[in-house]
Amino acid sequence: MSTVSLSLHAIRPCLEGAIPAIMATCDADGTPNVAYISQAVYVDEGHVALSFQFFNKTRQNILRNPRAAVLVLDPRTASFYRLHLYYERTEDHGPVFESMRAQLAGIASHAGMAGVFDLKGSDIYLVERIEAVSGDSLPPPPQRPGLLHALRTGSERMARCVGLDELLACTLSTLQEQLDIGYAMVLMLDATAEQLYTVASRGYATSGVGSEIRLGQGVIGVAAQERTPVRISHVTNAARYSHAIRDSLDAHADAGAQLQRGMDIPYPGLAEPHSQIAVPLVSAGRLLGVLFAESPEDMRFGFEDEDLLVAIAGQLAAAIDLLQAAPDAPEPPASPPAAPLVSGSALRVRHFAANDSVFINDDYLIKGVAGAIFCKLLRDHLASGRVDFTNRELRLDPALRLPDVADNLEARLLLLQRRLQENSPHIHIEKTGRGRFRLCVLRPLVLEDA
Repeated sequence: MSTVSLSLHAIRPCLEGAIPAIMATCDADGTPNVAYISQAVYVDEGHVALSFQFFNKTRQNILRNPRAAVLVLDPRTASFYRLHLYYERTEDHGPVFESMRAQLAGIASHAGMAGVFDLKGSDIYLVERIEAVSGDSLPPPPQRPGLLHALRTGSERMARCVGLDELLACTLSTLQEQLDIGYAMVLMLDATAEQLYTVASRGYATSGVGSEIRLGQGVIGVAAQERTPVRISHVTNAARYSHAIRDSLDAHADAGAQLQRGMDIPYPGLAEPHSQIAVPLVSAGRLLGVLFAESPEDMRFGFEDEDLLVAIAGQLAAAIDLLQAAPDAPEPPASPPAAPLVSGSALRVRHFAANDSVFINDDYLIKGVAGAIFCKLLRDHLASGRVDFTNRELRLDPALRLPDVADNLEARLLLLQRRLQENSPHIHIEKTGRGRFRLCVLRPLVLEDA
């Protein structure tokens, strides 16, 4: 049985990817070879993963002689450690591989080598022994106190939330006030479109509500696609990791191409992030969205931050699931409200059935299911003056084409509500109770279907 002289967890800061490791191997006749490797990643208490990028001498040696030595450096103390490893297998898919692939792209861009490195696999090694290398070192940084208490405080606040809007605001406040994370956002999954859309953000100049990211795109999309946290602890390529790219509309129609160009909701991320972390929101085995945070500082998020955010994301996902499963109100309020004063010139609302996109006075508002919901509300209002609605009736309306499972109706209504707040002061939605809301229209409307 192998003996590990030091705990792998104790030297985990060495495996954060800030400083490349040095790997020594031998060929069949004992001739040594030394090379730098881009990544040495903590897998569990007994294993590390090394990046497999090139068909080079190191790769040839390890396939002939599965033992290797890797020298790693603690970026906080400048202490060196030597890991004695035994090669077990190579993974070319799954959480470890996808997380390493996303991190490798960040390393490459930091070195001015974006697009050059290609991760072929994650080589999984058993850690047989760890040695501390003698030499001068710096004192370790002080422990971060109160992390568990911060988690408890945030958890208690989240448990008291009774609505999605309140829950999302509470989560982002917890990150900011308890964990000193100034830039964060929550994105929800649109499973039909295979993309995520922003429903809440904190710290940015613009909210970015409604901005979209495809599954597999950047750290957010990879975290969602692979259902695993993805953490970048050093300078990232902002263009690669921070810009949302929309799905194409009808590429055969000139009008559709023009429409697409007008539907760019700016992604709210930092222009030059130096640290990023994306954690999937998963409940009962289903992906609901992603909790994302970033920082202009290098190495802002360590593995302890990842552990905390995974715990918070788990509670957030479970709470979202419970709110979605809560019974809807069967009837609107008994007494109708007083009609608001409607005045001024008419608002021109255009609806494009191809993707349910909606424009108000030629300015893009929203699309997809949220766009279809908005048009239903407007049609009912224009036909009868109706202003009060329920979630239940929306779920029962086949024209909206809500999915049978995990329809995210509350998230879509919240998205619509916030887009109206930011872009159309004369139309807004107010929540009037559990599963109930009111459409408030302050200007005459003209609804056109295109």
